[in-house]
Amino acid sequence: MKRRRLLKFGLAGVGLAAVGGGGFVTYQMISAKVDTVGSVDFTNPLRIPDLEPGQVDDSGTRIFDLHMAPGESRIKPGSPTRTWGFNGDHLGPTLRARRGEVVRVNVRNSLPETSSVHWHGMHLPAIMDGGPHQSVEPLDTWTPEWTIDQPAATLWYHPHPHGSTAKHVYQGLAGLFILDDDEVDNLDLPDEYGVDDIPLIIQDRAFDGDNQLDDAANLFSGIGVLGDEILVNGTHSPYLDVTTRRVRLRLLNGSNARVFNFGFADDRPFVVIGSDGGLLPAPHSLRRLQLSPGERAELLVDFTPGETVVLRSYSPDLRTDFFESRSHGGDDTFDILQFRAADTLTDVESIPDELVPVPAIDIEQAVTTRTFEMAGYSLNRETMDMNRIDFAVNKDDIEIWEIENQDASVHNFHVHDVQFQVLSIGDQPPPPHEAGWKDTVQVYHGSPVRIALQFKDFSDPNMPYMCHCHILYHEDQGLMAQFVVLDEGEDIGSVPSGHDDHHG
Repeated sequence: MKRRRLLKFGLAGVGLAAVGGGGFVTYQMISAKVDTVGSVDFTNPLRIPDLEPGQVDDSGTRIFDLHMAPGESRIKPGSPTRTWGFNGDHLGPTLRARRGEVVRVNVRNSLPETSSVHWHGMHLPAIMDGGPHQSVEPLDTWTPEWTIDQPAATLWYHPHPHGSTAKHVYQGLAGLFILDDDEVDNLDLPDEYGVDDIPLIIQDRAFDGDNQLDDAANLFSGIGVLGDEILVNGTHSPYLDVTTRRVRLRLLNGSNARVFNFGFADDRPFVVIGSDGGLLPAPHSLRRLQLSPGERAELLVDFTPGETVVLRSYSPDLRTDFFESRSHGGDDTFDILQFRAADTLTDVESIPDELVPVPAIDIEQAVTTRTFEMAGYSLNRETMDMNRIDFAVNKDDIEIWEIENQDASVHNFHVHDVQFQVLSIGDQPPPPHEAGWKDTVQVYHGSPVRIALQFKDFSDPNMPYMCHCHILYHEDQGLMAQFVVLDEGEDIGSVPSGHDDHHG
């Protein structure tokens, strides 16, 4: 462990001989709890990522340019922090497109390493997915193009290079991708970006004494880095000036490993209107909302004139034993973002009783049930092999997947290309806020998750999609599988050699 970590846990100067090996572990478990409640000064205005609508060419194609490059960011007082970003020093712009549009993205890599850009939550051909097989070498450009054909939703984009996704995301490469459609436009919801419709990319980070990102792995958890400070849209100690009575928050847990349990310091209720893949059938009131890495949610929160309130992450329920919970951040509490309401706020209409239909997948038509066993860094007792296609699904077939967490670690499960529906968690139906479209779901030890999926529109016997744990260290260590979607009469092919044959 680095000296900064020793100091944080109160171990510097104790002397390992004085406590012994068992005492070292016990002391760290007791000391590892992080609690920033009341200690965040909220001195920095929340940065709102630039909204990038792209350019529409004569054919109607919406074109975006994304440039990955290293930079420096003023995150904390003192030395600037070396970061990576899209079209800037840290994070990336919010891309926005509409259902039915053709989009093209020119992804240029000026990093010192090979990377990729995955469109997390997007329904698109495997060759455009941006997974580890669509690598972009330094100084190369990759140009995927696809048609947006899914409901309005808050998606995101991030690197997905095999074996180094955690590093690239931790350095700052992430951004939102918002989709619009006519159905949601007709609802009376806050929709002015940056005013009453606020993107929140929430990430934990650790810094060394020189303000540089410290990605040293958590020594006992096996989940990689757990940071002890929070950034929102790359902003440290952020506040947001509120000018409307109701605000829509688009939350993304963009952390590598940390699970957040969101709520407000005064315990006020909020209304969940959307999950990973779009709006819910109806709004649902909560006081706590837990999101694992990669999950998103859309919330509506009401404010009164002149008040100040803090968004907080309470201790998440990881459903494991004391030592595993403590080492995985299960006892940590963070003040996240302060809201400062103006003395006069713009009034709003009532929240609609109904949002959008979410037709249930007809599980009576399911052709098979697959089981995925997550343990350590393996999926179904194998680690990821870029040259091995693990299984195939048939285009348009409905399948049921059952995902099991067989160890006490934190795991979740993300599937590329499709939005799925959660059928059950353990022996219970999903709560209402998880009953919409999802692409990432937390999987607790001893509580299997059953999901229904249908892979439509695209097939490719050679180019796979991924399914994996979105604890990025787990993914990098091999807790990932790849599968192809086959059309009628097709057989599993072979992954193209070199994994980089599809650069633009």
